[in-house]
Amino acid sequence: MSLEKNLEKESLEMRKLQSEYSKLIETSQQLSSQLQENELVQKEFSLVGSDAKIYKMIGPVLVPQDKEEAGLNVEKRIEYIKAELTRVEARIKELATLQEKKSLEIYNLQMKFKEQATISK
Repeated sequence: MSLEKNLEKESLEMRKLQSEYSKLIETSQQLSSQLQENELVQKEFSLVGSDAKIYKMIGPVLVPQDKEEAGLNVEKRIEYIKAELTRVEARIKELATLQEKKSLEIYNLQMKFKEQATISK
């Protein structure tokens, strides 16, 4: 494979990594926001009495829900979001490392390409 084609291939791979990285950053931000919202709901549940009426919105309708059941649902949601956030953050770190390596590979290929262009003149 020629040096130029190799450089193009590596650049394309780098753009794919950057695209995935951007999407994961956005996902991480959304998950963090959801986590904060659910933790706020959990805090609110701890402030209301056991006889409080809790409603869950299902579509356009508010449906009564047991406080314990609602609390358990929020707790499970928080656990899920935390696990998902951990997974996404691990992938973000992995992609950051891959991007650094790919950037170095591209830099080395560019240097070889410049050398080759200088020698052939």
